[in-house]
Amino acid sequence: MQKSIISLALCFLVVAASAAKLVDAQKPEALPWLQSELPAGCPFKQSEVIKQVLFTGRHAEYTKADTWYPSWASDGNMYSPFTDGSVNGLRSGSFGETATTGNAKIVGDDPLNLSIVDQGVFVSSSLPYGGRYPCGSLVYNGVWYYGTYCLDNEKEPGYNWGIMGPFVGFRYSTDFGKTWTQTPHTPSKPLFPEPKQQDGKVKFGSPHFVDFGKNMQYSTDGKAYLVAHGASDPDPEPRPANLSWISGDQIYLTRITPSIENMNDASKYEFFSGYDGKAKPVWTKDFDKIKPILDWNNHCGCVTITYNAPLKKYLMCVTDGWPTMKEMSSYIMESDQVTGPWKMVTYLSKFGEQAYFLNIPSKFISKDGRSAWLCYSANFTNGYMGTRWKSNPPGSSYAMCLQEIKLLSSPAPKSE
Repeated sequence: MQKSIISLALCFLVVAASAAKLVDAQKPEALPWLQSELPAGCPFKQSEVIKQVLFTGRHAEYTKADTWYPSWASDGNMYSPFTDGSVNGLRSGSFGETATTGNAKIVGDDPLNLSIVDQGVFVSSSLPYGGRYPCGSLVYNGVWYYGTYCLDNEKEPGYNWGIMGPFVGFRYSTDFGKTWTQTPHTPSKPLFPEPKQQDGKVKFGSPHFVDFGKNMQYSTDGKAYLVAHGASDPDPEPRPANLSWISGDQIYLTRITPSIENMNDASKYEFFSGYDGKAKPVWTKDFDKIKPILDWNNHCGCVTITYNAPLKKYLMCVTDGWPTMKEMSSYIMESDQVTGPWKMVTYLSKFGEQAYFLNIPSKFISKDGRSAWLCYSANFTNGYMGTRWKSNPPGSSYAMCLQEIKLLSSPAPKSE
């Protein structure tokens, strides 16, 4: 097991936030988080429909762990992975032969008054890689599909652990996480045919399911979609440790009809492969022909997508956290189609100040689609190597963080 991976896991456990849920005042001050200046060369147009994201100031934090990707099941509860920390005293650590990844049930309809229960951990070796972590998680028709991916130790002096390895595959549970059936795949023989060579770049290293609402109710074709970040190979603008758990160059998309028989069968997946002459998306089963739905060299990273049914919009959250130990910047994009084209909603420079794993749980989208809650974790390096990132916006901590946001059709008024 790699020293750097062990150090990171210990760091997570030492600097974890309080387990107690923290709720903001009854009348919080609105936090506009006005649009940050876009980095030079941004290739995307500005959204004409969502022109501003307003943070209301209402927030809540739960647990002492990160990696929360809630899936809204038919029983009305949400189910999520977690790792590198503890939930109700149960710890998960994602490194080595005895790497564990956690799972928990999220009960409640009020983001400010949730209960995290039925926590458990599952052992899966990360070898020959340094660590193994949760990613795509979906509960559909009573079956919980839980994906994991691998990370390796640092390869560039001065840069963080977490160089992206392959997506392994899905374990599954038919009793909401009480018992599990392990994936037939291993880190050495993963689901998708990557990396092609030792130290090669991957494109589906850390996929996440598109959130189509309760029990995938808004998937028009009955398929589950997974979105992931990858890197150019060869890279026209290389940077050290470019492809990590939180940084990369492109966003990729695949789809599958979800079933126990299909999920670990690579031949059942279709990959986005660009557009035809009529601007319609093309799908392929040939992994070598895949193309990105988003391409912004050195500005991509961990990605999630949620369908906002009232607005009939897909909302994409992307974090570019390079070089993985400093402040992190995120952005939110929108599209009428899951394949794009995508338009910029807001760019959040140094959000958190070190926020990551952003997603928008569909359960908490309002009936008009204009209010939602942003889920993320933050500031994992506080207390390590002397870093002291601010909690910005307030409530950003090493936990499952929830922040209420408003999606405005016009720019928010400037405060006096």
